[in-house]
Amino acid sequence: MKENKWPAFPGKLWQRNYHEHIIRNQPAYEKIADYITVNPLKWEQDSLYHP
Repeated sequence: MKENKWPAFPGKLWQRNYHEHIIRNQPAYEKIADYITVNPLKWEQDSLYHP
């Protein structure tokens, strides 16, 4: 059952310019974890945000 109720995407989906990143140490992990936590909170200040 689909919980997000989005329509199925019939084609292939690929994210351009995507690259993997290996987390090599604790400071790098903390920087990435902070970005993941804080970044969504900034969405309303983004120029692409239109409520």
